[in-house]
Amino acid sequence: MSKPLCLTVDDEPDILELLVMTLKPMGVNCYTAQTLAEAKEHLLSKSFDLCLTDMRLPDGNGIELVTMIGQNYPNTPVAMITAHGKVESAVQALKAGAFDFLTKPVKVPELRNLVNTLLQLPKQHESTTSNSSTTPSLACIRTDEDLLLSNLIGQSEGMQTVRNNIKKLARSQAPIYIRGESGTGKEVAARMIHLLGVRTDKPFVPVNCGAIPTELMESEFFGHKKGSFSGAYNDKQGFFQAAHGGTLFLDEIADLPLAMQVKLLRAIQEKKVREVGASKEESVDVRILSATHRDLSKLVKLEQFREDLFYRLNVIELYLPPLRERLKDDLPDLVAKILKKVSHQQQPCISEKAIKALKRYTFPGNVRELENILERAITLCENNNIEADDLQLPNKKAPLMRKSKKASLDPLLNDVEKETILKALEKTNGNKTQAAQLLGISFGALRYRLSKFV
Repeated sequence: MSKPLCLTVDDEPDILELLVMTLKPMGVNCYTAQTLAEAKEHLLSKSFDLCLTDMRLPDGNGIELVTMIGQNYPNTPVAMITAHGKVESAVQALKAGAFDFLTKPVKVPELRNLVNTLLQLPKQHESTTSNSSTTPSLACIRTDEDLLLSNLIGQSEGMQTVRNNIKKLARSQAPIYIRGESGTGKEVAARMIHLLGVRTDKPFVPVNCGAIPTELMESEFFGHKKGSFSGAYNDKQGFFQAAHGGTLFLDEIADLPLAMQVKLLRAIQEKKVREVGASKEESVDVRILSATHRDLSKLVKLEQFREDLFYRLNVIELYLPPLRERLKDDLPDLVAKILKKVSHQQQPCISEKAIKALKRYTFPGNVRELENILERAITLCENNNIEADDLQLPNKKAPLMRKSKKASLDPLLNDVEKETILKALEKTNGNKTQAAQLLGISFGALRYRLSKFV
């Protein structure tokens, strides 16, 4: 088996020597270049497994090389070497398509880890031969019911674009900002990026930034030492340490207070964190994915979100279209999946009129709202046939009332639903499993409905 080939590009002979000396014991043969022109000549004559390039070259810059390799040699992943503290250059390189970056002075252990990672990347043709409209890796994430019904299901052009972009983004280590409304499957997209990438066997740590008390944020993110504050009875690992080697998904990132945004920015830039009560920093290796349903660019203008953190997180943006933008193509698949999930025994039928009614609705709550509507319809329908009236869709003005989902629900409907469930429980002498079977819904769906009436 032939040894992997690496193209190393730097105008400093000492750096080139260090790269060659480090990679040779790893079984990697190096071709060196000190200019952009030399690098292009090597690319024309050899097929390289990876490339390490400096940012500043005598006849150009590394960004140009990254772009050219991405366009013409997609199976040659590139890592950028930048001067210490040049975060802007690193971000620029990642946007151009670089897999990751190293800062000078280059640390040998970090270099070895990066090279090993680059050599493990799958080739492009291995991930693009399948039909682009399918998601073969979806089975990998079916450990959670919510993920099974994600907005990544669908044959619309928008969802095909999302799935294709996820495959591409999985090959990079660039921070990704996932933009989409509530209920558009942002965590599912993040999980798929993680599972399709080289970190798939490492932890995926999702964090809801809006659910953490302000006074505990630093401890939750970076960990703490025993006795560092009142209530710190033991050492505790933070989110960054828990995700070491893997992916940290920061959902609702807009809810972070400004003081915490500063600390998060430093942790991302320096790739180091300091536990509360610790005297030294420790290195962490995590890929950052973030998301929010709010418009971060507007929050930046209002000075409610740091501009430097926004640009550090938003190296690459992944847009998830809301359900209303893809109703025509994706609604039938989603309805079928949801009915299959929530039906305990025989899957109910849904009439054409009911489907047309759903297509006319704008779904401010996206797929979650669709699921709730169909679960409710199953309870109210007769003979296991869902008609348009069973959907109990809000009137035309209701979708505008986004601040309060409860405002769009008819209180009378809750009474009808409650009465139907109570009658089923009465018939089965309180046996919830049998009641769920009688209603034609899953036990979990029944338990969810009962919890609303407690």
